[in-house]
Amino acid sequence: MEGIITAWGRILRGYHPALSIEITRECPLRCPGCYAYGDEHLGGEINLRQVTDYKGQELVDRVLGIVDAEKPLHVSIVGGEPLVRFRELQQILPKLAERGKYVQVVTSAVRPIPAEWASIPRLQLVVSIDGLQPEHDRRRTPATYDRILKHIAGHQITVHCTVTRQQVQRNGYLEEFVEFWSANPNVRQIWVSLFTPQVGEVAEEILRPEDRQRVVAALMTLRTKYKKLAMPEGLIQQYAQPPRSPDACVFAQTTSCISADFEHRITPCQFGGTPDCSQCGCIASAALGAVGAHRLPGGLRVGAIFETSLKIGRAVRAKRPPRRVSSPSPAA
Repeated sequence: MEGIITAWGRILRGYHPALSIEITRECPLRCPGCYAYGDEHLGGEINLRQVTDYKGQELVDRVLGIVDAEKPLHVSIVGGEPLVRFRELQQILPKLAERGKYVQVVTSAVRPIPAEWASIPRLQLVVSIDGLQPEHDRRRTPATYDRILKHIAGHQITVHCTVTRQQVQRNGYLEEFVEFWSANPNVRQIWVSLFTPQVGEVAEEILRPEDRQRVVAALMTLRTKYKKLAMPEGLIQQYAQPPRSPDACVFAQTTSCISADFEHRITPCQFGGTPDCSQCGCIASAALGAVGAHRLPGGLRVGAIFETSLKIGRAVRAKRPPRRVSSPSPAA
């Protein structure tokens, strides 16, 4: 409840409580279905691999500058692959901690995670692991199981699996995955998302309605069996009833997303383009959707408070001078 009240205050003052930064355009992986490199991710005129990105002190200054300007409570650092910029993050992460921010770094763990990060307060390391070793290694090489197991040693990570149709063809697959990673002492918790397509997209990864029903049912059972599966019942229920549109998504309405050039805003949410909300499987959307559906004593829905606050916040933000990003020389 304390976090909700703090976020509410930010929204009323015209700020988004969450900020997602694509810290680099670079990634050594070529994962099928990756939304970040989709042609529509940044609106269709340019894609992530084509934008200007930054390194060195220039990148450090830009990240801290936008955080100070936007005043988020929570910062997600995504990519590309954030560990491509691990030297800059060695400066950025402690400075964000000094500012009291909650920070999440989403990585493939394709390279070693610096040991010093284990002691940074309020830092959450989220490692993307898409299925059991044969399927994962095929999709996400060179970030193979062997590398991940080596590179997470000494850390307490969150495992994040995005379920695709390939993973639901065999009964018990999801439980094998959860069981394997639950046994790893370097794993603090496990999250499960569902593949979210763009409107009209045709891809092998897309779940059919019956696949989605099976995954939801499996998660409902597994959450009571494996303590590390951090999936409350209300969150899982959101997968069965995703938001109708970005306007009905608490996550989309409360998170600002910016690409690696610090110019392109990613809309309507982190997926960019035109995500098919009827098939949304974003865990952040589901988690905040569950919060929004919660009713306070007296029956008032938390989401109704956020909706009213967002209207007030937009009016406040409209009166604020637009923020412009300076354009020093980009990294080569």
